[in-house]
Amino acid sequence: MARVPSRVASRIASGLKRFQPILESAKARDINESDTVVVVTDVLQDVFGYDKYTEITSEYAIRGTFCDLAIRLDGELVILIEVKAIGSELKGAYIKQAVDYAANQGVDWVVLTNGILWNVYRLTFAKPIDSELVAQICLCELNPKDEEHVERLWMLSKEGWQRSALDEHHKRGQAFNRFTLGAMLLSQPMLETLRREIRRSNPGLKIECEEIEKLLSVEVIKRDVLEGDKADQARKSVNRAIGKASKPAKTISPAEDVALSHGEKAGDACSPDRLPDSEPDDG
Repeated sequence: MARVPSRVASRIASGLKRFQPILESAKARDINESDTVVVVTDVLQDVFGYDKYTEITSEYAIRGTFCDLAIRLDGELVILIEVKAIGSELKGAYIKQAVDYAANQGVDWVVLTNGILWNVYRLTFAKPIDSELVAQICLCELNPKDEEHVERLWMLSKEGWQRSALDEHHKRGQAFNRFTLGAMLLSQPMLETLRREIRRSNPGLKIECEEIEKLLSVEVIKRDVLEGDKADQARKSVNRAIGKASKPAKTISPAEDVALSHGEKAGDACSPDRLPDSEPDDG
């Protein structure tokens, strides 16, 4: 993630320090939804840097109903924000409501918040429309002096938005997560690499990719990493990347396979003048 400009980091840190006791007091008083919207609007301006007079719209009309807040930058609707009372749990029905608002407006990003907890979702306009929790931020648990905590708020700030910080965070999360790593471990190039390294360290051992795949999927990788929609999407993404690779992953040639079985060095096995012509491949 890009380094947070010092001016913005200072505003975020001082704003967070100021609003944490305000939010804790509001929760203790169990303020209602309307009052929570007022506090959230102030947070959007004083912490995240949006101008509440020109960039934040209240009661944004959507097909006969209203989303609590909307953010426009340069005339473009970029984020919808649905606010619940500060003591409310951000449960599934509220998530669906927020996502439906964004889907109806064709907006990629939507925030569901009770003032303290901020859940950030990104929509995928497929059939059906899907949403993904990209960030979950609890303002009262952050340390204003912690640079990493300030960076998490930077993603939602006006300046962070203008530098695509949320998009970058989302892309990183897609490329580097347990589902993607699970799919990569079970990809053919990785299985062949593992087979080669296992045989290199255990000369004479005969083992096939199918055996490694079975062991990984049954005893090494957790089942929930390999099953479900996210796992399916990760496999498709990894397979596409492998297919687009300019150079295919190196596979074990029959000659190298035999050499590894007999404990020869990989560099020697790859050398044409060291190929064991007279010995059959073991498969």
